[in-house]
Amino acid sequence: MCGLSGEIRFDGRSADVTAVERMTAAMAARGPDGTGLWSLGPVALGHRRLKIIDLTDRGAQPMVDAEAGLAGVFNGCLYNYRELREVLLSEGYRFFSTSDTEVLLKAYRHWGPRCVDRFKGMFAFAVAERDTGRLVLGRDRLGIKPLYVTRDASRLRFASTLPGLLAGGGVRTDIDRVALHHYMTFHSVVPSPRTILTGVEKLPPATVRTIEPDGTAHDDHYWNPPFTRPEPGAGPMDAGEWRDAVLAALRVAVRRRTVADVPVGVLLSGGLDSSLIVALLAEEGQRGLATFSVGFHAAGGESGDEFSYSDMIAERFGTDHHRIMVDDLRLLPSLRNAISAMSEPMVSHDCVAFHLLSEEVSRHVKVVQSGQGADEVLAGYDWYPPLASVPRADAADAYAKVFFDRRHEDLAGILGDDYLIGDDVSGAFVREHLAMTGADTGLDAVLRLDTNVMLVDDPVKRVDNMTMAFGLEARTPFLDHDLVELAAMCPPDLKLASGGKGVLKDAARGLVPDEVIDRPKGYFPVPAIRHIHGPFLEMVRDTLTGPTARSRGLFRPAMVEKLLAAPDYYRTTLGANALWQLGLLELWLQAQGV
Repeated sequence: MCGLSGEIRFDGRSADVTAVERMTAAMAARGPDGTGLWSLGPVALGHRRLKIIDLTDRGAQPMVDAEAGLAGVFNGCLYNYRELREVLLSEGYRFFSTSDTEVLLKAYRHWGPRCVDRFKGMFAFAVAERDTGRLVLGRDRLGIKPLYVTRDASRLRFASTLPGLLAGGGVRTDIDRVALHHYMTFHSVVPSPRTILTGVEKLPPATVRTIEPDGTAHDDHYWNPPFTRPEPGAGPMDAGEWRDAVLAALRVAVRRRTVADVPVGVLLSGGLDSSLIVALLAEEGQRGLATFSVGFHAAGGESGDEFSYSDMIAERFGTDHHRIMVDDLRLLPSLRNAISAMSEPMVSHDCVAFHLLSEEVSRHVKVVQSGQGADEVLAGYDWYPPLASVPRADAADAYAKVFFDRRHEDLAGILGDDYLIGDDVSGAFVREHLAMTGADTGLDAVLRLDTNVMLVDDPVKRVDNMTMAFGLEARTPFLDHDLVELAAMCPPDLKLASGGKGVLKDAARGLVPDEVIDRPKGYFPVPAIRHIHGPFLEMVRDTLTGPTARSRGLFRPAMVEKLLAAPDYYRTTLGANALWQLGLLELWLQAQGV
C-alpha cells in the first residue's frame, strides 16, 4: 500500500518541500485515499495513502510521535502488527490509532533500527529522529516493497518509485553502462543497488540504512537465510516431514495475509500456486472469496488464456470468480501505460497482463493475494534440473548458459560504442554470488541467487509496479520469510521432484485437484507481445528508428534493422523476443523523459 518520499539535506538548508510535494504527487496512483507532507528543518517526508488498515484519519501519514520525537512514512503491511502492539502495550506504550504504521514507530522507539527483525510482512519505511537529525530507511527481507534513492553532496532524496524521484528534479539520467550490461545479458535483471540510470540507486532488500545529518551513511544487512541442510533434530528430515512443514508454513503465510480492514481477493491464474492459496483460504472458512483471472486472444498459434483451470478451481471452492478477457484493441494503449508505470524497464510480457488485470481487480477489491515467488523459492523453473548435477565450481558457467540472454561478446554487435564495457560484469556478479558461503551445493547457490536477486528485480518488482498503478495491494504468501527460510533448507531433490516444486505438489495433494497439480507449467500469456506484429511492430519500429533513439545511439542501426526485418525470429536463451527487449528499453526511457 501507499507511496512514500522525502529528502534530507546536508548543507545547512531546509528541506525542499516543493520537490517532495512533486515526488509525492507523481505517486498518486499508489495512494488514492489521501496525501500528506511533513517537514522539520533539513528533513521532509511525503506520503500517498491507500487505506487498508485503520481506515480513519488517525492512520494518516506522515505520522508523528511527538513524545518520542519521531516522524515516519511507511509503505506495506506488518502482518503481525496486532501481536507487536500487544507486546508494546505491555511495555507501557500508548496508542492513538489502530494502524500498523503507529506500531512501526513505537517498535522503532522501543527496539531501534533492528525492530525489523520482529516484523513479519512487506515494508519500506523512513523514520526521522528529531533529536539527532538522523534519517533511517528500511526495506523488507525480499524487497517486496521498493525504495529508490538519489543523492549528491548537498542532499539525499528517496521515493517508492523511480519516476517519483525524477519528478523531484535534479537527478542524473545518463545510462549506467554496468546496469545496461545486466539488462542485456542477465535476463533484464539489474541487481541492487544499481538501476539503469546512473543517478538512481535502489536500497537493497533486507537493509536498514542510517543517514547522519552530515551525510555519512551506514547499511545494516539484517537477513541472509542459509541454503544449507539443518542439523539433525533441528528441522524436517524425510520427504513426508518436509511436505508437512512446507504446508504448515504456507498455511500460516496465507492466514497472515488476510489481515486487513477491507476484503482480500486472489489473483487466480489456474496454476498450482494461486490455486493452493484459494484452497487454503477455503480451508480457513472463507466463503464468496473474490478471484480474478485474465485472458488474451490467441496469436502465433499460441493460446492466450488458461480459463479452463481457473474455472475448475473457482467452481471447486465456490469463489466469486471474475473472468477478464482483454480485447486486442485495449492492448496497445494499455501497453504504453504499463511501460510508464514501470519503475525500471521490465521486458516480461507479464507486465501488461498484470497491468490490465490490476485495472479490473481494483474496481472490486483493494487487496489481493498472489502466487508470485513459488517458482524461485521451490525450484519450479525448467532451468533448475540441468544444474542439479553440476559441480559447484562450474555452477556459474552452467547457470549463464541456461539463463543469460546472450554472451558478453555478443553485445559488441548490439550496443553503440559509447555504451560498451570491456569486462563481463554480469558473469562476474554471478560467479561472486554463487561462490559465497552458506550454500551446500551449486544448485543451492543458484536458488539463493534467484531468490535474493532475480526474484526481487523481476517478478516481485513487476507485481508491485503493475498492481500499485491502480492502488491495488498485492500480497505474496510464498514470500513469507519464514516459508522462504524453510524452503532454503529443504533438500534440492525434494524441490526438483515431479518436474519442479515437488514438495509443494505433494503438499497440495487432496487440497487441489490433481489436474491442476499435474498440468504443464503455465504463465500469464500475452501472445500479441510475444509475437510482435501489426500496430505493436509499428510502435517498436517508430520508437527504435525515431530521432530520439537515433540521437541516443544506444543500439547499432544494423542490428535494429536486422531484428525489425524478422521480428519473431530472434529469441533470447529463454525464448523472449529479442526485438522487444531493445524496444522496451527505448520505450521506457522515452516514457520517463530520459
